[in-house]
Amino acid sequence: MVTTRTALTEEDIRTLVKGATPDERAAAAQKLCKNIQGEPLTAEDRATAAEILRIMAADAAEMVRRALAVSLNSSPLLPRDVAVKLARDVEGVALPILSASPAFQDEDLIEIVRLGGPVRQLAVAKRPVLSRKVTNALAETGAERAVAAACANPGAEFSEGGLQLIVDRFEASERVLAAVAYRSVLPLSVTERLIGLVGEHLQEHLVSHHALSPETALKIVTGSTERATIDLVDQAGRTADVKGFVAHLSREGRLTPSLLLRAAAQGHMTFLEWSIAELAGVPHHRTWLMIHDAGPLGLRAIYERAGLPARLFPAFRAAADTFHSMEFDGGPRDRERFQQRMIERFLTQAPSAAREDVDYLLDKMDRLSEETVESGALVESA
Repeated sequence: MVTTRTALTEEDIRTLVKGATPDERAAAAQKLCKNIQGEPLTAEDRATAAEILRIMAADAAEMVRRALAVSLNSSPLLPRDVAVKLARDVEGVALPILSASPAFQDEDLIEIVRLGGPVRQLAVAKRPVLSRKVTNALAETGAERAVAAACANPGAEFSEGGLQLIVDRFEASERVLAAVAYRSVLPLSVTERLIGLVGEHLQEHLVSHHALSPETALKIVTGSTERATIDLVDQAGRTADVKGFVAHLSREGRLTPSLLLRAAAQGHMTFLEWSIAELAGVPHHRTWLMIHDAGPLGLRAIYERAGLPARLFPAFRAAADTFHSMEFDGGPRDRERFQQRMIERFLTQAPSAAREDVDYLLDKMDRLSEETVESGALVESA
């Protein structure tokens, strides 16, 4: 094994400690860092390397300290005390370490967020992974740019309370609100607050990518908020409380045959099951059996009990048969491709569907195709 002391000669160590110029010491520092990362180290080697790193972190020349910070900014071998010392250094030294070093613990990062100023906050906000403790600190005291960066960071985990505090503090900041809106997952309470704060473009993104409560969804779809339009079928497929969503739609007279048919054609089978159970007054588990596991007469029996129009039964039968013959493939945009194939097959097998429902499904299929093409283009460009 090549040890630290043999990889870095005694002359190199003397140069590092007593080199006449910062350039000489910085060169020795870079050599040491390269050897630390490139060679397997024993416990003794690690201890020796750590002591030399502490000498480098205390060097009077910024050039030397920066060489250390840049060379080992993402290395697991950098001791925590050295990382913390460098994080308190001038920005040219601190920022490379703050951006990626795994040496920090949450309490270190929280202290930096609270005391380090906007530039250091921004470096922390862009780290590959951020815990809820750290994002809560950013929510409480972070500057606008740092908070926006953290919200746009897919590796940052936020609590519901943290996001609510961010909306409280930055409700007039388009930059921050947009970063929150484009997060892949949002709590329902945050989504619904944003609906009333952001512009039309972001409203459309929110209603098409995040679940809303049935009350909010119906307010939007009926135009009482004069905001974006919403597709209740898409919302039904996203909601976590399908039973509650269905019950609310039923109370408001929105659980129509057309809505159920459009949901079935897109493969939102859980929503269809709960809807038919609600209309038929039959428990969900029995409805599920009759739709999926009771032979050819099961669906017809529960369908008739739900009071749905006889003329549409062939279309529902075609949707159920298509759903049973398909499965998700597990690839990127799996659900979108599944829905597109569902709609394609449904349209060739359901002549009893109304013209307006067919037009809706054709438009939905076009939009799914466009999204798939856009997604592919993004992947290629990346």
